[in-house]
Amino acid sequence: MPELPDITAYLTALSDRVLGETVLKVRLASPFLLRTVQPPFESVEGHTVLALDRIGKRIAIGFDDGKWLVLHLMIAGRLHWRQPGAKLAGRNMLAAFDFPSGSLVLTEAGSKRRASLHVFATREDAASVDPGGLDIFSLDLESFRAALTIENRTLKRALTDPRILSGIGNAYSDEILHAARLSPILQTHKLTPGEWDRLFTATRATMHLWVDRLTKEAGAAFPEKVTAFRKDMAVHGRFNQPCPICGSPIQRIRYADNETNYCPNCQTGGKVLADRSLSRLLGKDWPRTLDELEALKRR
Repeated sequence: MPELPDITAYLTALSDRVLGETVLKVRLASPFLLRTVQPPFESVEGHTVLALDRIGKRIAIGFDDGKWLVLHLMIAGRLHWRQPGAKLAGRNMLAAFDFPSGSLVLTEAGSKRRASLHVFATREDAASVDPGGLDIFSLDLESFRAALTIENRTLKRALTDPRILSGIGNAYSDEILHAARLSPILQTHKLTPGEWDRLFTATRATMHLWVDRLTKEAGAAFPEKVTAFRKDMAVHGRFNQPCPICGSPIQRIRYADNETNYCPNCQTGGKVLADRSLSRLLGKDWPRTLDELEALKRR
């Protein structure tokens, strides 16, 4: 699922292509994509894009009449920049937003249709889909610690809860915890002051690293191959491959739709966690599906 760095890269690429441009036509190939009835999606046609924003893991597009389109790509949704009037041919094609210089095409791989499009009359209305997570770049150490200790959760769960932090998911939480040298199942109420400092520093540094890297790539070309598995990642998606720090084989914990990758030597004192009891422990602290996780909202 695209996370904060990926969404930022999309916004960078879109700013050069659609900001200040007028939508000529919106074409929907899948009726399951649209999740709102009013305002109608066709109402943005003929209007100019004045703003681009991120709402959690969603892309928000603001128009000169005050309306906002909000796209949630979920797991398999991806954006592509095509020639003007690009055809929507194939089962994976969900929608196209036609501009004078090109068409922004939304695709979704697989048979499940999880991606969504909302149309809102105002920016305030668009905020209704915001889970309420805080921006890691606007927090200091104390506010970061306060947010993650509202409940006693595993670090993996706390980092990825969209009600706590904005835009961090399965992939980058693995990278953060490896950089902080902390176990994914360590509970937030048990961290020492030194561990909190490491976690906060690693969270900001990891997000900065990937935002800068992917934004730079998006400045050169539209990000056509957004993926949660990147060759430069330290642990995520690297099961049984050597840790870049110590060389030990990366391990994993599987539970429901999710997988956590970690280095035993760097993060858990040499202990392998991927057994059934620990999978159940982590599973109790985690929604069973990514759909459930993304549906969480701050009370």
